[in-house]
Order: sequence, then C-alpha cells, then structure tokens
Amino acid sequence: MAESHLTGVGEERRFGIGPVTLYRGRRRPSGDPLSRIGFSIVTLLALLALAGLAAIWGLADIADGAWDDADGGVVRWLADNRTEAVEDLMDGVQALGSPWALRALLWVGVIFLAAFRRWRQMLVAATSIVGVEWAASRIALALARPRPVGADIAGDWEGFSHPSVPVAGLAVALVVLGLSLVPAGRWRRWWMGISIGMVTLVAFAGMYLGTDHFTDVATGGVFGWAAGLAAFGLFVPGEAFPIEYRRAKVAHLPITGARAARLRRALQDQLLDDSGPRATTMRRALVDQLGCEVVGCEVIEVAPFGLAGSAGSTPLRIEVEGRLEGELFAKLYATNHLRSDRWYKLGRAILYGRLEDERPFSSVRRLVEYEDYMLRVMHSAGVPSPQPYGIVRLVAAREYLVVTEFFDGAREISEAEVDESVATDGLGVIRTLWDADLAHRDMKPANVLVRQGKVHLIDVAFGEIRPSPWRKAVDLANMMLILSLHVPAETVYRLALEMFSERDIAEAFAATRGLTIPSQLRSMLKVREAEGGGDLIEEFRRLAPECPPIAVQRWSLRRVGLALATSGIVLGLAALVVQNLRGVDLL
Repeated sequence: MAESHLTGVGEERRFGIGPVTLYRGRRRPSGDPLSRIGFSIVTLLALLALAGLAAIWGLADIADGAWDDADGGVVRWLADNRTEAVEDLMDGVQALGSPWALRALLWVGVIFLAAFRRWRQMLVAATSIVGVEWAASRIALALARPRPVGADIAGDWEGFSHPSVPVAGLAVALVVLGLSLVPAGRWRRWWMGISIGMVTLVAFAGMYLGTDHFTDVATGGVFGWAAGLAAFGLFVPGEAFPIEYRRAKVAHLPITGARAARLRRALQDQLLDDSGPRATTMRRALVDQLGCEVVGCEVIEVAPFGLAGSAGSTPLRIEVEGRLEGELFAKLYATNHLRSDRWYKLGRAILYGRLEDERPFSSVRRLVEYEDYMLRVMHSAGVPSPQPYGIVRLVAAREYLVVTEFFDGAREISEAEVDESVATDGLGVIRTLWDADLAHRDMKPANVLVRQGKVHLIDVAFGEIRPSPWRKAVDLANMMLILSLHVPAETVYRLALEMFSERDIAEAFAATRGLTIPSQLRSMLKVREAEGGGDLIEEFRRLAPECPPIAVQRWSLRRVGLALATSGIVLGLAALVVQNLRGVDLL
C-alpha cells in the first residue's frame, strides 16, 4: 500500500497514476448533525403559531357571522349559570389582566433585570410586553369585533373584543419574565406551568363575566405566548444567554453538562485522534512543535483558566495524557461573544467614530478564523506568542475552539518578578511588532506573560496588520505603562530610548487617552495614583519632548447616522414604555 497522509482505515485502488489509499472513516466530524437550524424547535413552533393567527385574522371578516354564532353560545351558557360567589371570584381574577397588573409585571422585570445587568433580556422583555399589547390593540381596532351579544356583561371591558388584549398582555409578560429571570430546568417548568394556569384562569374569567368570546381569549393567549417565545428564541436564545445566578462575567460560559462532553469529544476527534484527514493538519503542527506523535492521547481535564483577565471569550486549560504529555490552551467562542463584539464596536463607533478596523464579524466562525490567522501571523513574524494548533468545531456556526500551545510556568506580568532585563525584553517585543508592521491593540497586564525572564504576548484577537502609526504608538505607551508599575518610569524611558526615538515616545504619550488604555491597566494606574505613586502618564510626558495632544475622535457621516438612529430607537422605546406605564392609550 502506498504511503499517504490519509492514515485512517482504507483500501488501495489504482486510477492509472499509481496506488491511492481511500479513507474509510467517518465523513462528518464529532458533535452535532451536519446542518442545524439557527433557533430551537420551540421558536419555530412559535413563529408558525403567529403565522396561523395572521391567517385567522385575515379571514375574520369572511366568516364573521358563523364566527359569532359559534362563539356566543358558550358565553351565553356561562352567563345563564352564574352565581354571585363565583362572579365575585372571577371579578378578582380578571384584575390579573388589568393594565395596572401588567405594568407592575413590567416594572418588576425591568428592575430585576437591570439589577443583574441583563440589558439584552431587559430590552427584549420590555419591547415584547409593550409591543404585544400595542399590536393586540391595533388588531382589535382593525377587526372591530363587538363584545358577546345576548349575554349580560358583568366585568370591566374597553374597546373591541378580538383578540383579548388583557389575556395577550398577561401571557407575554409571564413568558418573557420566565425566560429572562428563571433558570432553565425544573424551576422554569414550574413557572411556565403556573403561568399557563394563570392565563387560563383569566381567560375563563373573561368568558364567565361576558366580556370575551372563547376565540378572543384563546387567540390572545396564543398570540402573547408565541410572541414572547419567538422574541427570546430569535434575539436571546437560552443556549447563548443562560440564566445563572452566579458571580461571573457573561463571556465565561459554564463548561458543564452537554457542552463539556461535546468539547471533550470534539477535541479528541478533531485534534488528538489521527484517524482521518480532518486531523492531519492540526496533528502535524503538534508533531512539529513537540517532536512526538500524538496518536493514543486522551483529554483528561478541561477547566477554565485565567478568567480574571478575559472579557471576550472563555479561556480553557486542556490537560492531555498518553504519548503527548502536557497541557494545551484554548479559547471558547460562541454566539454571545459575537453579539458582544457587535455591541462593543457599535458603541465605540458612536462614542469615538471608526478608529481602525472596527467592523463587526459576520459569524462566530469568522471571529475564530481571524484570531487563528493573527496567531499564525504573529508567530511567523517572530513575536513571542502562542503557536496555534488549529480550530475545533463544537457546534456548527455557533461554538468553536481556538487551540494553542500552553505557556507552562508563565505568570501574568503583574504577578511576576520584573527587573530591567524583563523590561528590556518587553520593549523588544514592541520593537518586533513595529518591525513586522503589526499591532496587538489590547496591551494590558493580563495579556503580557513572563516565563523564565522572557516576555510573551497572548490574546491577539484584536491584532492588526499594517496598522497606522497612531495604533503602533498606543501599543508602545501601554507597554511602557505596564512596565512602569514595577520598574521606575525613568528607567523604562531610558531603556525605551535604546530602541525608539524620543519623538516615537513623545507621540505615544500624546496619543494616550482613557480610550486607548485597556480597563485593567487603567484600574491599576488609578490604584497606584491613589496610593501616592503619582500619575505615570504625566511623568512620561515630562520626560519626553513636548508633543501636541493627538485627538482620538473620528467624525464621519456613518458615525452621525448611527448616533441619530440609535438615539431615535432608544427614545422611541422609552416613550412607548413610559406611556404604557402611565396608562396612556397606545392607540
């Protein structure tokens, strides 16, 4: 059998050019099916329910007489069999669907979600409640269906009857509060069961008191319930935005349950197992780096690592045993990281304009492809950064791992011994970036490691090729600030002059503003200043030649348009919510 890089189980065939080994392993990698829809089956059913209701509303005028005849009999029978005690009870139950009850639920949701800083859930929940109530009122006005005829109306009512606005409002309020406040599992099932019971009870009260037909309350309930499920399924899917009451960053996804099993299986099949062509490229990189084969390796532990310094992904340490002994490093990216990146870049575009390369990524795969590419560019340029081993797919289009080498024994620079030798090496890293025409763009202590007296850079996801001189200057200033937390500023300045000109350093600190300094470094500088260490930025500006401040604001028609559009949307939603809370008629 001829040698081939396809090392899976196969057979030899001849095609006129010599023997070829055909791979007979699995065609599809581990994990999920080949194709997946972008949202759950529950969301799909909710959308189908909304489409069905739209068809019913469209045919309402055609079947008006038959519709009323079929519906009115149920309400008239209930009216003929009322008792005073049950009527009083139903009158109290009907108050659960009153405008004041719905506003109370809306306020509870807004306050709790704001307290837990779940801004996305808060926006979707508030918009769903107000939007469903407004839409139901509009539809009722368009259909103009009168209240039940031939039955004594004993309850409170206003406007037309179809669909039932109170039932629709209560249904959407309960479902969005459950999806945004109650963790998935037993507690959420209890919440949804009780909510269905409450909506059913309010619907029955409307029929018993003669204010609604059966189809009014049924349509209102389905409309509110389906709209809430569809809104959260499309904009706040549970897998991407899990509800958890734990002190952790949103970017740090839990590595438990199905995700942990999926992660282990995907790592084993796509990276460490040499059973087919899908593993060849990544395996070869491991072999070249470690000088040994990796067949027979097994993932024995996957655990979060370095969470304190990471706000845009879930960093992981992977321990492997077998013929490859040691540890790997990986970053888990999912759809919530992609959305966070989009919101982050939108906010920066509005506040500062498009500084450089601030376009959002179109998918999670594009996000991880860019980081893997930047890792390869940095490593090949001689920048002391982790060697990439490839990308592992966990869930198609939704979850991926970027796997690199693990700097064993390295410590974050804020926790390491830093002397002049380390400071010189750190400045040399910036010189290497400048010479290779690269920029790191996220120079903070958490991304600068020290191992055996040498400085290494990690987290190159924001890296840039062919950056502007301004961007290069920002990297230099931030590295000098990091080093000055351990070594006197005069020493750092003297060492920097061995690699950079006075003009370079002056421009670096002329471009330094709050925007250009990562939040972790900015916090450390404030702590140092509060402890009497002085203002490092001003100290470097005094040491360097005088240079006029370099503005960071970038004005453009795009920035103005984004700011106006965002302000209009926010003010419009705020006005709608305030009107609803005050009880103003939304019609």
